[in-house]
Parts: sequence; C-alpha cells; structure tokens
Amino acid sequence: MARHINLGNGNLLIGLDAHGLVRDLYFPYVGLENHVDGHYVHKVGVWVDNRFSWLDDGSWQITIAYVKDTMATDITAIHPHLQLQLNFTDVVYNEKDIFLRKVIVKNTSESPRRVKIYFHQEFEIYQSRRGDTAYYDPVSQTIIHYKGRRCFVINAYHGQTSFDDYSVGLFNIEGKEGTFKDAEDGSLSQNPIEHGLVDSVVGLTCDLAPHQSANVYYWLTAAKLIKDALELNQYVLDKTPSYLVKSTADFWKAWLNRRRFSFFKLPSDTVDLFKKSLLILRAHTDNRGGVIASGDSDLLKYGRDTYSYVWPRDAAFCIMALNAAGDTNVARRFFEFANSILTSEGFFMHKYRADQSLGSSWHPWVHDGHTQYPIQEDETAIVLYALWQYYAASLDIEFIESVYNSLIKKTADFLVSYRDPQTGLPLPSYDLWEEYRGVFTYTSASVFGALTCAAKFADLLGKSDSSRLYINAASEVKEAIIKYLLDQKSGLFAKKIGDPTVDSSSIYGVFKFGVLDPADPRLKEAVKNTISRLTVKTSVGGIARYEGDHYFRSADDIPGNPWVITSLWLAQYHISLAKSESDLAPVKDWLSSAVKSALPTGILPEQLHVHTGAPLSATPLAWSHAEFVTTVIQYLQKLEELGICPACAPVKLLT
Repeated sequence: MARHINLGNGNLLIGLDAHGLVRDLYFPYVGLENHVDGHYVHKVGVWVDNRFSWLDDGSWQITIAYVKDTMATDITAIHPHLQLQLNFTDVVYNEKDIFLRKVIVKNTSESPRRVKIYFHQEFEIYQSRRGDTAYYDPVSQTIIHYKGRRCFVINAYHGQTSFDDYSVGLFNIEGKEGTFKDAEDGSLSQNPIEHGLVDSVVGLTCDLAPHQSANVYYWLTAAKLIKDALELNQYVLDKTPSYLVKSTADFWKAWLNRRRFSFFKLPSDTVDLFKKSLLILRAHTDNRGGVIASGDSDLLKYGRDTYSYVWPRDAAFCIMALNAAGDTNVARRFFEFANSILTSEGFFMHKYRADQSLGSSWHPWVHDGHTQYPIQEDETAIVLYALWQYYAASLDIEFIESVYNSLIKKTADFLVSYRDPQTGLPLPSYDLWEEYRGVFTYTSASVFGALTCAAKFADLLGKSDSSRLYINAASEVKEAIIKYLLDQKSGLFAKKIGDPTVDSSSIYGVFKFGVLDPADPRLKEAVKNTISRLTVKTSVGGIARYEGDHYFRSADDIPGNPWVITSLWLAQYHISLAKSESDLAPVKDWLSSAVKSALPTGILPEQLHVHTGAPLSATPLAWSHAEFVTTVIQYLQKLEELGICPACAPVKLLT
C-alpha cells in the first residue's frame, strides 16, 4: 500500500507504484478526480524472441528513484532472461497537463533483435464505471479516451515514427479481462473503438543491434475537451518530448534551489529527503490552493475512502513548511482557498475536496438529541496560526488587510465565543485524530495559539478593541489548560477533560502554540512522562500517537504504531531547548530515523509496522513530509541562533 513516486504540476497528479506503473491519475484538480482510482493500472510490457513480459509480472529487477533535486523519475528495469534493460525518465510537464515517459530500451544480448514495447491504459473516467469511450483517431494518429468534459490523448514515438500497433477493448466487464492480453502474442488486433469500461494498448517496434539502445517516448495529455487535448498532443510534437522532459527537470531543480540553505553537517541522506519532501509537498498542492493529505488511493482496499481531501489542519502544516522554505506563493493561494470555504459561523468543516466542495465526513450534527457543530476546532485555529507564519515570511500586509474581516476576525470571533463560560476552555469538538469528541488539550492549545496570532493581526492593523478581546480570551484559555488539563500528581496533560489517556498531541500542542515555555518544569516533566509511556519498544522504535491506538495496529503489546510526525515533534522540542551544538545530537538521530522509515524513493508514510518498519496507511502522507521539512529548518535556525552557522536558514521569520 504505497506510491513510490508522485509527479504533479498543480492540475495533474500521477502516482507510480513499485514497478513504475501508473496507479493514480488525478485531473483536473490535485486529488480530484482519480481516473485510474488505484485498483486499475497502466501496464508496460515488452515482446522479444516470441516471449512476452509485463513489468509487474515478477520477473524484472526494478529500481525506482527520483532524479536528484527534481520531480522526475530514474527507473531501471532489468530482465536477465530476456536480456533487456529499460530506463525510464518520467515527468508531469510543469507548464501544461502532459505526462511524459522517456524509455531507453537496451538490447543486452549478443544478437540483433526486434523488440516491441507496449503501453497500456485503463481508465475509470470520473471514477464511474459506465459510459467511457476510447477510439483510434486516424487523423492525429492517437488513442483518445473520453467521457463528458474529461479527455485523455495517448501517443508514443520511436525516432520519427508514431506507434505502429494498437487496439481498444473492454476490461473487467462482459467476461473481458482486458485488451492488454491482446499484446501478449506480440500483435494487436487494431480494434478501433469501444465504449463502456474500456482500455487500450499502443505498441512500438525497435530493431536493435547487440548492446544497442533506442529512445522511445510516450505521453498522455489531459484536458476537458478533445480539441484541447489534441492541441496539447501537437504541442508535444512541436516542442519534442525530449525537450519537455529536460525543461521540466530543469524547472524543478531551479524551484528547489532558489533558496540557498546551508545544511551544516547534516548527513547527505537527510538533506536529500528534505529536498524530496519539498517536491512531494508541492505535488500534493493544487494550483487553486487546496493541499491534499495523500494521493495514495490504495486505502480504498481497506476502508471507505481515501486521503485525497483537503483537511484544513494537514494543509496548514504543509503550507507552514513550504512557507518556511520560502514558497509564499503557494501559501497565499491556500489562504485564498481557506477564505472561500470558511462557514458563515466562522469555522472550517471536517474536510474538503480540492474544488472547495465539502468532503465526506463521519462527524454528526446531532448528539443525544442536541444540535452540535461537526467540527474539529483545531482545524479552524491552525489556519489562523499558519496565516501569521505566512505574514511573518512575506510581510504581505495588503493581503492580510484584504482578508482581515472575512477570515481573521471571523475565525477569531468564533474561537472567542465557542467556549465554556465556566471553565474558559473551548466547547467540545472532535480531536485532531478525528476519533473522539470532547475538550482536548491539543485543541485548547491550538485555540490559544490562534487567538494570540489574531491579537497580533489586530495590533498590526490598529484594531485595539479586537486585540484586547483576543489576548484576554487567549489568557483565559491558557489558565484553564493548566487548571483543568494538567494533572499535577502524574505530571501529565490529559488527552481531554475526563480522559487521562496519554496522547503525544497534548504535549506537542502545549509546546507548539506556546502555552508553556519549552523549559518550563511542568512541560519538561510532562514530555518526559509522555515519552516514557508512548515509546515503541521494538527495533523500529518511534513514538505512538496515544495509548491504545488501534488504527492499523500491528501488534498487541504496544501503545500504538509509531507515526513519523510524532517522532519529529519530539525532535522539534529538543531543538527548542538546545543551548549548544551537542544538545542537537538527538535531533540528528530523530531525523536519521525518519530517513530510515522512508521508501527508497524518499516517500514517507503515515505510520510504521512496529516489527518490520513497513509503511502502513497512506504513503506518502504529506503531513509527514511537512514535519520533516519543518524540523530541518528549525534545526538550521537554531544553529543560526546559537551563532554556529550564521547563514544556515535563508528565510527569516518574525516571532
């Protein structure tokens, strides 16, 4: 259950599996719709010496990686018995909605041979099983898949010649396994059109001398209209696919290196994962502002839905990471997105689709016969908190002024009013793990942090009455957290009122949002006791979310599976306390641990199996990559603060 590669441009997101095959294809939004939907696959195969092999049939030796510092693939597939080697460089073109594959086909035998390479496509357009059409277009010499306002044009070239074989057919209906079976004898039937649940195959022939290689290019264009998809196909032909592959790689290298970080003694694999994490975060970011939690649709095999939604919380953490790395443009688009989806009451709902429509939810509007808001209040708070981080990096006062009334004041006023008049704490909502309802330490801390930021915004714009209102409410929340949620006897912050369960988010919230100073003895004691209870005592190690966590639980004798973000939270706490370079040694260890938990391509999962370290649940999880980026930047900023590395972090933030 993982995507080993993600490629995207903000409109088109492609997910490749361990064999380098397309498993997810999102268009026209990142996260919406998935026209392959995870349970289908775009296969690649070869025919040589009257033998056929698909890349996913178990007979290939495949290594898969990103080209260094780019959002382009470096995939090698070797078949020892067929004596063939395929090298893929894949990109989603950064300027237009085009997926391109450059394949170097190499004959590793001592004999001249004719090799045929086949590219297969199976779509479920609009994520609906009915009414697709695919046909061969003799004018453009392409294969076209379409339904409604979704169209995909497929083409492939070897030298100056387009594909020389093709067929269109049905799959998974009417007893048909799929048109890909037609390729396995080295010849396609050239059926020109079909409708229903349809797939297609194109084939190209390469005549290769001993140890000779040939370049093959394959591409897919995506548009809402057939004529537009065909124009993109012509664009590829005019510009040449080799040029588009190279220019895309060059663009992402320039995007990644526009901020000159000095990584000061960090291991090369940590630096490499930092850069990959930025690219993976960008791939999960839609050009209209939404940031999805994960493009990994394999979760459909295990549950009712995927992670391809915009949770305001997850998105805010991703935006803070990108913002801290210098990408304020992406950050601003997210806050424009947030400004558009905020409810009239001043809160965000559970989750959204990338087109700003409401996402699926299991949080009810009624409880024990009483109406309730089906929200996780921390999601509203974190957006306001993240907006201050955006301003600190961008100093974009005009944007802040433009959204003050519609976003800042509206959310802050809700956070002030949605509190218990007796305790001063927030009223009940669902927790950040979206499992339980109550009054949580983490949620309360996030409200404190958000109101503190709201007061700063009000001061900035000369709104003194609002500033006093917000800072007074924040002080009341802070006092109430210490009074009602800190157990002085155990030295622990409760998960929620009435529930003493140890939860890693409790200490993180108190630390992250500044409820207590990192060096405060009460927080230091709570961190020590929490880590003691939540450390996963296996060879994999790491920190569980909370005691008794059953989500994808991989063993009985543990508090829960280790999550990437929880371990990195601990690293961030160590950074805040550091007084010398030696104090940062544990941080480098936690970063190295995160590197080890990644797939070979650098993809970070949500959580890990406690004994094998295998990825569990969504892989990648954008939030995991966000916390890795944030931790590295905080580490570099601490080195600057200590005078050890005067120019480590190029982005300077206000406090």
